[in-house]
Amino acid sequence: MLTLSSLRTRWAALLGSFVAVALGVGVMTAMGLGLAATLDPPARAPERFGSSPVVVAGQDRLTVEVRRGPRTARVSQRLAYPHPVDEELPAELRKLGPVTTDGTGGAGSAGGAGGAGGPDAVGVDASVADVRAVVGDRARVLTGDARRRVDPAYERDAEALVAVNSLLGTAGGVTTFVSVFVTASTFAFVVALRRREFGLLRMAGATPGQVRRMLLGEALAVGVVASAAGCALGAWGAPLLVRELVDGGVAPTWFAVPDTVKWPYHVACWTGVSVALAGAWAAARRAGRIGPVAALREASVDTGVLPRSRRVIGFALLAGGLGLLAWKLGTGPAELLKRKTYTTQPMVLITAVAALAPLLVRPLVRLVGAVLPGATGLLIRENAATSVRRTAAVAAPVLVTVALAGSLLGASGTIAAAKGAEAEARTRADFVVTGEVGEGFRSTAPAAAGATVARSAATAVYTVEEESALVRSEARAVTDVAAFAAVSRLPVVAGDVRDLDDRSIVVNEEWERHEVGRSVRVWLGDGRSVRLRIVAVLARGTGDNGAYVTAANAGGAAVDRVDVRVGRGVDRAGVAAALERAAGRGGTVRSVEEWLAANRPGTKAHTRLGFLVVLGIALVYAGISLAGTLLMATSARGAELRALRLAGATRGQVRGVLVGEAVVAGVVGVLLGVGVAVVNLAGVVGALEVLGGWG
Repeated sequence: MLTLSSLRTRWAALLGSFVAVALGVGVMTAMGLGLAATLDPPARAPERFGSSPVVVAGQDRLTVEVRRGPRTARVSQRLAYPHPVDEELPAELRKLGPVTTDGTGGAGSAGGAGGAGGPDAVGVDASVADVRAVVGDRARVLTGDARRRVDPAYERDAEALVAVNSLLGTAGGVTTFVSVFVTASTFAFVVALRRREFGLLRMAGATPGQVRRMLLGEALAVGVVASAAGCALGAWGAPLLVRELVDGGVAPTWFAVPDTVKWPYHVACWTGVSVALAGAWAAARRAGRIGPVAALREASVDTGVLPRSRRVIGFALLAGGLGLLAWKLGTGPAELLKRKTYTTQPMVLITAVAALAPLLVRPLVRLVGAVLPGATGLLIRENAATSVRRTAAVAAPVLVTVALAGSLLGASGTIAAAKGAEAEARTRADFVVTGEVGEGFRSTAPAAAGATVARSAATAVYTVEEESALVRSEARAVTDVAAFAAVSRLPVVAGDVRDLDDRSIVVNEEWERHEVGRSVRVWLGDGRSVRLRIVAVLARGTGDNGAYVTAANAGGAAVDRVDVRVGRGVDRAGVAAALERAAGRGGTVRSVEEWLAANRPGTKAHTRLGFLVVLGIALVYAGISLAGTLLMATSARGAELRALRLAGATRGQVRGVLVGEAVVAGVVGVLLGVGVAVVNLAGVVGALEVLGGWG
């Protein structure tokens, strides 16, 4: 009865928590439905060989046996250049039934390994058992839905689903964090405003347990009703979210919300109830410790705003966040450049600074309020400085928004700028030809015009690391090593790139084995196993410094890029014209400035959309928390505001004081958020410096 009575009379104070939990559950429901769609995508008919019951496709995976303790395990990776179908297979399969070839390359096809040029897949109208008996282990036999693996869009759609899964998972995690943060902050402020009420309840005979149960009962009621409303909101918003993902090019066009999945509703609903209870738990414990005398000695000036437990937790989180940052900077700086790290790591420091906010508010308010003129400015400054709990509660959501925005956008922008600077520093070329360059590129024309021409192809190499993992490394295969050395400026830390030949390789510091002169066993892009000697080692940089091999180890890759350096005193226009003639219709000739601008690394579409979702959530929560906190604070300050009016203050001056206090508190939140963002960005910049990512 006490809880119900309190809910009826304190609904305004709990409105902010209700909206925060409802919005959080709504977002989690929508994210969960999206995740469910990525885990169980709708069935789709094959595109290339829909009329063939069986598809025979070339091998597309490299499988290697490794030792894991006393046992032997098989690990695999997808080949950069899948094998074509064995030339003899179609003739053998025709004895079983009609064989269909569509004359197109499938997922990942590049004309076959080693330039064999055979089809990557064929359709067979025969029984599966007979086809398997003929094929054996020479190729893959696909039936049913597995036939879609040779569709042109299969790999692209699979990568898109992984991107959507990552985006929605990150946004859901941030939503949960911000929900708990805002709800806990709101309930803490509720307890601070109701100290007299709790003291009177204690004087009337209420036990600490009854006070705690009353608050937790309020939180439970808010959580249940808000979660139900949030589930309905999420069911309405999920199709809108999916439509935005599809229109933004992040999700495939066939991506849709599943109709029969129920688990996202259960997860979101129970998470919402748990968030409400978790947010109120600390506040309820603090309310239970309020004694009867508190009702008699309560003053307007906040005292004891930072209990020992909160101080310990705050400093522990601060030390943990800074220590983790320093540890990663010293042992694994590359981790700080990963999106998962710079998205989640700020949360530790945000929580630490929020916990210690009452300790930081007063000096910051004095600093900010020093610029406010007149009696109104003095009143704003002193009110904000003495009502530490109220100021900290208003500053907290601003802190979250600014810290997340600065950390996420700042880190992604800094890393993208470093990647661009790194790409610019790696080349000495004046022109770059890309596209379908192929073997027909007549390099003699620009060479005769006084230019150095270096042809290369994108490929991949694989190696076993830590005796248990098969790791893929992006690589480039160069045709003329001397020419390549002349047009490039690689960040070599050991060895000499000019020593590269058909029996050697250039690696970077990220490789487990990266000593010059050491031989390593690698598998090429088509799965061939070779042993190559390391002749040079590159700095790790931002992660774009891959391996380099010669054309003999291209693994089926075709030339897709030509770097051209113009000699001193040579007519650039003449070289450009010669390149246009040599490239033909399939190639695109650009100056190096144009090529760098077109290929400058930036934030990917799904990452950018994810950041907008995360920051949008934080911004909405900030608005909700600010509105709720200011509503609660103003409703509890009736006597104070009447005293101001009796002292001669006009209504406009009273409103000016209230607005001024909110602005000062917001500025304090901005300063705290900027501080958190600066620390996180310092870690990213430090990692780039250690890795040599600034070129």
